Amino acid sequence: MSWTADQTIEALRGAGEPTRLRVLALLAGDELSVMELSHILDQSQPRVSRHLKLMTEAGLIERFPDGARVYYRLSSEPTARRLVDTVLDLLDDRSSEQDHRRLDEVRRDRDAAAEAYFEQVAPQWDRIRSLYVCESAVEAAIERAAGPGPFERLVDLGTGSGRMLTLLGGRARMAVGLDLSQNMLNIARAKVAQAGVGRVELRHGDIFATRLPSQSADLVLVHQVLHYLSDPAAAVGEAARLVMPGGKLLIVDFAPHDLEELRDEHQHRRLGFTDAEIKGWLDHAGLTASAPIALPPDKDGLTVLIWTATRPAEARRQRAS
Repeated sequence: MSWTADQTIEALRGAGEPTRLRVLALLAGDELSVMELSHILDQSQPRVSRHLKLMTEAGLIERFPDGARVYYRLSSEPTARRLVDTVLDLLDDRSSEQDHRRLDEVRRDRDAAAEAYFEQVAPQWDRIRSLYVCESAVEAAIERAAGPGPFERLVDLGTGSGRMLTLLGGRARMAVGLDLSQNMLNIARAKVAQAGVGRVELRHGDIFATRLPSQSADLVLVHQVLHYLSDPAAAVGEAARLVMPGGKLLIVDFAPHDLEELRDEHQHRRLGFTDAEIKGWLDHAGLTASAPIALPPDKDGLTVLIWTATRPAEARRQRAS
């Protein structure tokens, strides 16, 4: 899709201001809220909001609400993204060094808060999950969605206490669980051993850069992880990269909700995800998604959604030919 001359001029005007160029450079690396951008830019929130409004109207960035907060990201429209990438390529990287240092501070603050939370709650992790959903119903649905196997290689990203490994690891010839929390990994090791599940490898690893081979797993799980992440789309892309032709990716997370207390009490960055949002990320990653399974709570609480996506088996034949 191409833009008209008027659209192009409007977009260039939208970008044509020093602060807006700084914002575009920052959003190229992360989704950010007005408060976070205000801190990084050292400008008032009303001033930053004005710049964001103009760039949104120009089609350069996207605004998406998440509970009571609003986040911004670069536009996913191809022409807009191509224009932004071209503009950013022309900039001197040295001019944004201070901004990116402050962005790193924001990320470190996020990570530190999340890590402190995880280390604090790790021993009670499964109990905390059970406060919001009926875990037995969710796990039964996950087992059905995964299928009987056997699986050559199962990968559980953000394995936490290792529950998915104990649930499905017996169906896999080899299983790998990754997590950034060493405390969580220690708990997972103990639970996997208690469950008698063999051939499980637990690694300290980053969901954004797993360092696992592409298309190397026939079942990949992302269970109740995305709502903690600053860039869930990137995590979905990395998870999808691991799925072999004919393989399957399972994503388990919450439907959109308005329980703001989960941000401060449990470090949730996103308050659920829409089907359209997840399917868009899966489609971009080359996977075919089926309709999600919805599991509403027995009483007041959160609805859990289970997305299943596959990489077409035809890719195997094309690669072999």
